[in-house]
Amino acid sequence: MPQRLDYLKETPSQTAGPYVHIGLAPGAAGFEIYKSELGWDIAGPNAKGERIRVEGIVIDGTGSPVKDVLLEAWQANAAGVYAHPDATGEVEDGFRGWGRVITNFETGEWGFDTIKPGPAMGRNGQVQAPHINLWVVARGINVGLNTRLYFSDEAEANATDPVINTIEWERRRATLIAQRSDDGDVPVYRFDIRLQGEGETVFFDI
Repeated sequence: MPQRLDYLKETPSQTAGPYVHIGLAPGAAGFEIYKSELGWDIAGPNAKGERIRVEGIVIDGTGSPVKDVLLEAWQANAAGVYAHPDATGEVEDGFRGWGRVITNFETGEWGFDTIKPGPAMGRNGQVQAPHINLWVVARGINVGLNTRLYFSDEAEANATDPVINTIEWERRRATLIAQRSDDGDVPVYRFDIRLQGEGETVFFDI
């Protein structure tokens, strides 16, 4: 006889931490467990396209940096193709397109090196502006937060992007735009993530 499950209650959730770094990025936490850690090489050394640096900080509702954050990034290559078996287009050999970084324990800064993604095909044949998908996990967050990073020098593409245009208010859209700086050897895009309060970053329910 099948077991009745309608009387069971939902299992309580817990936040990620304080040992999220040890489990997901042990090397950064001082534990040399693996020869190489999963997720540090996003684009690969031979990936085509413009090399860029993405940097930022995660800020809580009081305006203070959050220093125990883990971020995962997922992006298309310079031709707008994801490293996925069902991708539309030819998958670039050696391009991973996924990465994992943590914040600096002292400053809260995070960053990663990659290549700038190209416009990618979305649902219903709609072209999406170049972007990087980000998933944010930290102590105090019950469910990981999903957001997107768009590029300030892609204003024309951003204006027609089907996802960013679901956001009604222009000032809310602005929280998804990384600002480009060309002061160093490679372009740097600054993308600060605000979890709460004034200027809160747009997060998506996916």
